[in-house]
Amino acid sequence: MKQFIYADNAATTRLDSAALEAMTPWLLEEYGNASQPYTFARKPKRALAEARATIAECIGASPEEIYFTSGGTESDNWVIKSSAFSDLGKRTMITSAFEHHAVLHSCTAIQRLGFPVTYISPSNDGYITPALLEENITDCTRLVSVMFANNEIGTIQPIRRLCEIAHAHGALFHTDAVQAVGHVKINVQELDIDFLSASAHKFNGPKGIGFLYIRSGVELIPYADGGVQENAHRAGTENVASIVGMAAALKRNCDLLQQHQLHILNLEQQLLSHLDTAGVPYKRNGGASSLPGLLSLSFPGQDGEAILHRMDLMGISISTGSACDSVNTEISHVLKAIGLDEDHAKGTVRISLGRYNSETDVEAIAAALTKIVG
Repeated sequence: MKQFIYADNAATTRLDSAALEAMTPWLLEEYGNASQPYTFARKPKRALAEARATIAECIGASPEEIYFTSGGTESDNWVIKSSAFSDLGKRTMITSAFEHHAVLHSCTAIQRLGFPVTYISPSNDGYITPALLEENITDCTRLVSVMFANNEIGTIQPIRRLCEIAHAHGALFHTDAVQAVGHVKINVQELDIDFLSASAHKFNGPKGIGFLYIRSGVELIPYADGGVQENAHRAGTENVASIVGMAAALKRNCDLLQQHQLHILNLEQQLLSHLDTAGVPYKRNGGASSLPGLLSLSFPGQDGEAILHRMDLMGISISTGSACDSVNTEISHVLKAIGLDEDHAKGTVRISLGRYNSETDVEAIAAALTKIVG
């Protein structure tokens, strides 16, 4: 039987069995519309409240600060596009040059409407430093949006300090935390974040569901018109089953966070050790503060796309750069932003390990890479 090893957990993750179990009753038995006033809707309505409270607890928020969305992309769009009109006296937005395209394309959209956007290039090791933000922010800045952890190279940004700088200039702070939620500890109160985007399928929940954290007291114009769901901020019938599954998956990941981190970091170290022992030439992109298990590796003189396809033929799934843009074979905007030279950039692949990976998996991944590029 041909082996199958999934090592692209930054693209999506396997659904947690506890999440699936939690979802099933709301699909087959308690399928009522939570917005209806009759008895059959009471359990779904209660399930939404419980899921909201669970998610809030996991990130240090209050339940009323959690708004359910279709995922990280919608959450990013909502914050960036709606906040553009929240204070017309402060028109400028700041973001980084290596954000996810959900942020970058939303910024392009508001630029077409006449709202200025400043793009900060990260350091060569992949960080938006406080000094970089200080150089670019003014008292006319309305919103700063910097991702919590980069989806291609894994670098974790100094969010608390960036928030402090934004607030000192009267700006709000948003972070796309899609890669980080459920994988590193996040407390929105301690970090003083105003908006946070998350997507369930990145932390072993179902696809097509996510949430947006909006700090209490911060106003955000509703993104979709229609019904009065989500406190009249996000119209549309609630996807109760997926929301319940999302909460179950996040709770499990947060409860076992340290255990999962240690397991994944051990696998990461073993993979790199195997490559070093085999004498495979590579460069790891990013800095010391990074997501566990997310490896951006550049193999000089190689073609990342060719490596991906040869690995696929061996039954191993990895990525080149961002999996959200896998049809584009150009050099990733993230690698361009950190100033990686063309030879290394073209030979870059992303390996993202998860809690379901094993030591046998990383041995096979290292052996395959050694055979291809060694």
